[in-house]
Amino acid sequence: MTSTGQDSSTRQRRSRHNPQSPPQDSSTTSKRSVKKGAVPRSSPSLAEVKKKGKMKKLSQAVEEDLIEGLQGLDLNPESRVLVGTGLVFDEQLNEFHCLWDDSFPEGPERLLAIKEQLILEGLLERCVSFQARFAEKEELMLVHSLEYIDLMQTTQYMNEGELRILADTYDSVYLHPNSYSCACLATGSVLRLVDAVLGAEIRNGMAVVRPPGHHAQHSLMDGYCMFNHVAVAARYAQKKHHIQRVLIVDWDVHHGQGTQFIFDQDPSVLYFSIHRYEQGRFWPHLKASNWSTTGFGQGQGYTINVPWNQVGMRDADYIAAFLHILLPVAFEFQPQLILVAAGFDALLGDPKGEMAATPAGFAQLTHLLMGLAGGKLILSLEGGYNLHALAKGVSASLHTLLGDPCPMLDSPGAPCRSAQTSLSYTLEALEPFWETLVRSVESPEEDNDDVEENKVEENEEERPWEAAALPMDTWPVLQYRTGLVYDERMMSHCNLWDNHHPETPQRILRIMCHLEELGLASRCLILPVRPAMDAELLTCHSADYVERLQATEKMKTRELHREGANFDSIYICPSTFACAQLAAGATCCLVEAVLSGEVLNGVAVVRPPGHHAEQDAACGFCFFNSVAVAARHAQAIAGRPLRILIVDWDVHHGNGTQHMFEDDPSVLYMSLHRYDRGTFFPMGDEGSSSQVGHAAGTGFTVNVPWNGPRMGDADYLAAWHRLVLPIAYEFNPELVLVSAGFDAAQGDPLGGCQVTPEGYAHLTHLLMGLANGHIILILEGGYNLASISESMAACTHSLLGDPPPLLALLRPPQPRALASITETIQVHRRYWRSLRIMKMEDKEEHSSSNIVTKKSPKTANPVLAKGTSMPKGNMPERSMRKATSALCSKESSLGKTKSKTAKVVLTQGQPSERTSRGVTLYHTTSKETEGGVTTGHFASEAATGEGMLNQTTSQEAMGEAELIQSPPASNADKQTPEVPPVQETTAQLVGSLSTLDLSDGAQEVPESEEALVGEATGGQDMNNLMLTRGFGDLDARDIFYAVTPLSWCPHLVAVCPVPAEGLDVTQPCKTCGTLQENWVCLTCYQVYCSRYINAHMVHHHEASEHPLVLSCVDLSTWCYVCQAYVHHQDLQDMKNMAYRNKFGEDMPCSY
Repeated sequence: MTSTGQDSSTRQRRSRHNPQSPPQDSSTTSKRSVKKGAVPRSSPSLAEVKKKGKMKKLSQAVEEDLIEGLQGLDLNPESRVLVGTGLVFDEQLNEFHCLWDDSFPEGPERLLAIKEQLILEGLLERCVSFQARFAEKEELMLVHSLEYIDLMQTTQYMNEGELRILADTYDSVYLHPNSYSCACLATGSVLRLVDAVLGAEIRNGMAVVRPPGHHAQHSLMDGYCMFNHVAVAARYAQKKHHIQRVLIVDWDVHHGQGTQFIFDQDPSVLYFSIHRYEQGRFWPHLKASNWSTTGFGQGQGYTINVPWNQVGMRDADYIAAFLHILLPVAFEFQPQLILVAAGFDALLGDPKGEMAATPAGFAQLTHLLMGLAGGKLILSLEGGYNLHALAKGVSASLHTLLGDPCPMLDSPGAPCRSAQTSLSYTLEALEPFWETLVRSVESPEEDNDDVEENKVEENEEERPWEAAALPMDTWPVLQYRTGLVYDERMMSHCNLWDNHHPETPQRILRIMCHLEELGLASRCLILPVRPAMDAELLTCHSADYVERLQATEKMKTRELHREGANFDSIYICPSTFACAQLAAGATCCLVEAVLSGEVLNGVAVVRPPGHHAEQDAACGFCFFNSVAVAARHAQAIAGRPLRILIVDWDVHHGNGTQHMFEDDPSVLYMSLHRYDRGTFFPMGDEGSSSQVGHAAGTGFTVNVPWNGPRMGDADYLAAWHRLVLPIAYEFNPELVLVSAGFDAAQGDPLGGCQVTPEGYAHLTHLLMGLANGHIILILEGGYNLASISESMAACTHSLLGDPPPLLALLRPPQPRALASITETIQVHRRYWRSLRIMKMEDKEEHSSSNIVTKKSPKTANPVLAKGTSMPKGNMPERSMRKATSALCSKESSLGKTKSKTAKVVLTQGQPSERTSRGVTLYHTTSKETEGGVTTGHFASEAATGEGMLNQTTSQEAMGEAELIQSPPASNADKQTPEVPPVQETTAQLVGSLSTLDLSDGAQEVPESEEALVGEATGGQDMNNLMLTRGFGDLDARDIFYAVTPLSWCPHLVAVCPVPAEGLDVTQPCKTCGTLQENWVCLTCYQVYCSRYINAHMVHHHEASEHPLVLSCVDLSTWCYVCQAYVHHQDLQDMKNMAYRNKFGEDMPCSY
């Protein structure tokens, strides 16, 4: 399978540094052509001698260059490794509560429950305690307006009645005289940790604070939040510590719209949120919370939303979002600080989130983040309202920050189909902006495998979510974290005929010396080693082969030469059997130490290597398959088929290991290797992606074959994120063994690849979240002494819990690497559900919910507000921002947003003077409370939907909707994905409204028309009333939107009286002179064109900050700050004057 690169002219990605690799002769990267090692000769020719000398000089030159390049790496001094986890916990934060509702979920008992749990688990004394401090007003002003801060400050002096009145002007908020001081203390606590982490006092930290903050906006309280702690912390880090790139991760079950709005135009802050959405039905009911919102202007692509559209999402769903989306983007973004809005209301048992994540799952998420930004990670508590679950979630994350291993997931599985759909759409939205997300452009051919996969998917039934008790997590207490096995006796295996053979005894000596130089060996537990017993060897090798190899101990030199020639790429000396036996035995000793709990993980510095060794044959420098023997030994100790993952990152395919386990489902073998279409050692098709195992082991052999040299960190990380880790988490191993060959390392004379020591550190760290941290690295190949020493040291740092070093600026994955990864994914999709996250080639075709005509609901189906005791009927700036402007985004359902939208299909061919004048449609509505929000719904005059809409609809209307043109301008202008014109412009009326059918019996759009409607609206599921006459062809040009505007907005005070000369809506744009789609500023009364012409009103707003404008076309009023239409009595005079200016008469109906 081949892959071609995407035409750069069609992409909008930012330019990234792409270091060019020097051309490399492929002949020097193969393992001596056909043979892994040359066949020894007693009398080499002159040409061979010259060739050897040339190879030695080349190898020395490469090694010298590598050493020079590695001198700048911060891998060595142990004293430089930051330790310590900071914790801010202040009892003063409990000094506020809701005065008028004792049952309000955000209360002091949340922090009390957390404190009890931390004391119970002994975590408080393990952390570095920091005194909370109050945030200064200047610090808060980094994010919030001075007027808003001053208003909040006055709440200290208000009585209960005044506090309640003010709180009622916001959404899901209560106020207390101590709310302001506690919010300042909460923000200051996070800032204290920022100083400590960036000042190198500690490695990471957690702020256990309240009130939460991620819903708070620039000038607005929202959702229990007054000040946005993580937003202020990000700006503070940038201003005081000169941090250039900050990653904010929000895993609270509610979307952190406040944080998103603050940074959605800023490319220096990457915002990632994973939250419950349910097509907009879940709080905060915003279109801006959906996957299609990716930021605006320079910040486009730096807002990432992963919306969950059903309840009961599990650990596997959250982990999949991290692996497929967050981590790849984060590695490309390269943050210098990570801030987490750490809400725990997605935990099983939380009454608001209704999700099924576990504390162990949040430990996994924390661990994955610890590999970024050099480990500079700060968690700030947000939501979480089941006290037991909240306390367990906080303690699990804190355990992980302290370096404790992640508990195994009780039921890992794979992401559910709803999650797969959400991830697919998010990937599609982000791919134009991030090179690391590019998918191979080749689509798989339809074959029997695809048909079979579909059958498998149909037969797989996802278990419904059931409330159950949280699993009990255990945290091991270890004196030593990492075990180390090494014995210098293994150096006695050597080539008697070729002193320059790459598999030299110096390999393990140089590694061990380097570990000692860096102080890493002293941090490990040095374990005694022993030779492998015959019984252990016989679990993987035949008795005849073991006896044959043992017989070499007594052979003469010529016999040894002859015996070695009987195998592929093998040399044998009298010490070979003992060394191979010792290598396998040392690995078994390390397995025993890990499984007994003596150590958590380990490193085996052993030789000769083993992964090429077959059951009855030596091969490729290998004699006994140490990794395979260790796997069987682990299962023997456990007394059952322990689930074991073997990851083989040696540049050569581990043919021996694959053959030993290809029919065994208890051992998952995954290999990444050079294949070069079968021409790279060990040759043939054994390492191809089509090799998947046999019988019960089918699907448990996974090969990623690289078809060429120069594969580097970006390519291996792409394979990790897209393939290795998703399958590994689904398999849920109990032990991880790594065939750690370092011949894919930069500078290796045989591998020809470019993986750096830092890259290997990250690969190791990412695997450490599996199997309760039980991971063992066993040395295989690697033939540049400098690179293998640095690479093994980097991996050992990770095993010891040190954060992986920052990677150099990554180039994007190579197209041929992506082709190999995609090829393997296509082969294994039928076996592993975690790989079924597809690229959405056609959003309309794959939309999870089709658009159909629906009748107006006769009864409300309320969705609870975030605060169950607080109504959500107030409509200031807060959550309406971007809700309506997001109509221009191509995405799925609007859901039940606060700006209720109904799709209108107009009767064609019946022009009307009234409709051409931009008539306001007044209509009877049934009030429907959705989470406390009063929204207008189309309904009939007689409750049966029989009424007709016209200009003189009853004054008894309780709500109103206007057919309006698109918002003139907003940040949404900068959302660049192409969308159908009807979706961008709600347009002018072009047909008669007198025949609109509002009856309950309105026909549903036939299936053939559904696709057309979906295409016209960008695949949106309106979930609202569609008005149609029920016959005739449906034309996308006749589809409009009716939007219920805000009945009030806080920016009406900016409206100025009409100038003495009056209001002329026929004026041209002041800048470009156009007469099309102009708007009048209601502050200065200047006229400019809309975003769909030349966007001059946008520029005027950005320069003047005047908030409200009036459409010269349909007389609708738009507020830039609220990002919504507004219909209020204060605007009626302007509208009436504009109407009179256009038509010479007063508007036919009054407010």
